[in-house]
Amino acid sequence: MNYKVFCLFAIALIVGSSSFVHGQNAPNEVQCSVTPFSRVNCGEPGITAEQCMAKNCCYNDMDYDAIWCFYPHPNEECEF
Repeated sequence: MNYKVFCLFAIALIVGSSSFVHGQNAPNEVQCSVTPFSRVNCGEPGITAEQCMAKNCCYNDMDYDAIWCFYPHPNEECEF
């Protein structure tokens, strides 16, 4: 498994376990796949991954010049 995929998977697991404890629906990997320059800030400078995820936001510090704590894509469900 490549490193970025592993990191995204680890983040998804952390977010999932954090939301399970708090009874909230955490954003999933698809919702957090926001391109770096399309991210909308969800936290103050210096926010930690735990603080970010507690706000039900996505955290990804892989891109130095991008926002690390950001709002996920909204839930989009298909109706047939």
